[in-house]
Amino acid sequence: MADKVIACKDCNAEFVFTENEQAFYKEKGFDNEPQRCPDCRRARKQQRNNNDRGNFGGNRSYGNRW
Repeated sequence: MADKVIACKDCNAEFVFTENEQAFYKEKGFDNEPQRCPDCRRARKQQRNNNDRGNFGGNRSYGNRW
């Protein structure tokens, strides 16, 4: 297994998917390679976390409980 260069689907920057990362993905049973560079993954995760806070901890629909 060799390092792979992948283009980020959000910013088109190239990033390296290292042999160690590939082994980790395989060990965890992940079928797909990452599609975003580390910076875009971090930004996307932060955005999801910010959205969840405004939704009382998640994207769950509780109806009119209150």
